[in-house]
Amino acid sequence: MIHNKIRSLAVPAVALTAAALLAGCVTPVPVYQTRYPYQPAAAPVYPAAPAYNQAVYVETGIVANIEVLRSETPPVAPSGGGAVVGGLVGGVLGNQIGHGSGRAAATMLGVVGGALAGNAVEARNGAGRVYESYRVSVQMSNGSYRSFDVPSPGDLRIGDRVRIDGGQISRY
Repeated sequence: MIHNKIRSLAVPAVALTAAALLAGCVTPVPVYQTRYPYQPAAAPVYPAAPAYNQAVYVETGIVANIEVLRSETPPVAPSGGGAVVGGLVGGVLGNQIGHGSGRAAATMLGVVGGALAGNAVEARNGAGRVYESYRVSVQMSNGSYRSFDVPSPGDLRIGDRVRIDGGQISRY
C-alpha cells in the first residue's frame, strides 16, 4: 500500500522535473521596444552622387586565379544535458507501459534509450560546420594584382575580362 502511494507520487515528480528541465531549453521571445509618444524614424541618409565633372573610377583586368577557401567551426563538446533530458523523458514514457516488474523494466529501458538518443542529438547539433568561399585573383590592366573574397564566383572563369566598379567585380 505504501509502495503504491510512493509510486503514484513518483510519476508526477518525474514529469514535473522533466518539464522544468525542458523549460530551460526554450529560447526567450525578443521584446520589441516602441517609442511613446510616437516619433517618426529618422530619414535615411544616402551617399551623395558624384558631381558631373567627377569621374567614377572603374578598373579592368583579367581573372588570373580562383581558389576555394574552406573554413570550419570547431565542434562543441557535449555537456551531457541531452543525455539527462533524454533519460528523464524516456523514463517517464517507459513508466507508462506495463504493470509491476514489467513497468520497472520498461522504465529502465526508457531511461537508457532516452539517454542514448538525447546524447546523439546533442552531439549532432554540436558538430563542426564547413564553409566554403572563393578568392578571385585579378591581374589589373596596369599590371598589379588584386584579390577579392566572394561567397560564390558566379559565372567568372580564369581568363575572363572583368571590371571592378566600387569594389564589385563583374564580367566585362
